[in-house]
Amino acid sequence: MENKSHTVGIHRLAVLSVSLAAAMVLSYVEYLVPISTAVPGIKIGLANLVVIFLLYRLGLPAAAAVSMTRVVLSNLLFGSLPGMAYSLAGAVLSLSVMALFRRIRFFSEVGVSVLGAVFHNLGQILVACFMMEQAAVFYYLPVLCLTGTVAGIVIGILAAVLVRKVPDFDRTGKKPQKAETGSGADQTDKEDSAI
Repeated sequence: MENKSHTVGIHRLAVLSVSLAAAMVLSYVEYLVPISTAVPGIKIGLANLVVIFLLYRLGLPAAAAVSMTRVVLSNLLFGSLPGMAYSLAGAVLSLSVMALFRRIRFFSEVGVSVLGAVFHNLGQILVACFMMEQAAVFYYLPVLCLTGTVAGIVIGILAAVLVRKVPDFDRTGKKPQKAETGSGADQTDKEDSAI
């Protein structure tokens, strides 16, 4: 029993490590190809692809661990400390909203992704308002919501494909004979048994 538990722990750690590495690579790609616009803070949010995948496959704790670690490491490596404050606020609010609406059957991966993108931008705006002590930054919010919606749709579609196409693994790390798929609340009870 102890041996099996040890194997599961190692397997889960390996999955999270690979997921973190993938999120870091996507963050770096986004850093290398910045989007130049008149409105600061517009990003595609490529790393959110990994977070949504983990949210549906391993649940909130795993998604939160990778998301927060990625934010801290990416800002230390190719960002800034003030940028970390914006990113953390956006990530916490985004992940909280996604975890909540992920449990509602009506919302697919795309809907959850869009909400995550919009609330990520809202979190950053709230921090900017607090740090700059001026509410004028809220004028950026409509544009950020629009771009967040577009980016959220793209990331959500990609995440939905990953959730359906990447096979599940049982607790021993072996592929099951038939991988179940689904979205929304269908997989809520499956989170603890996946991977």
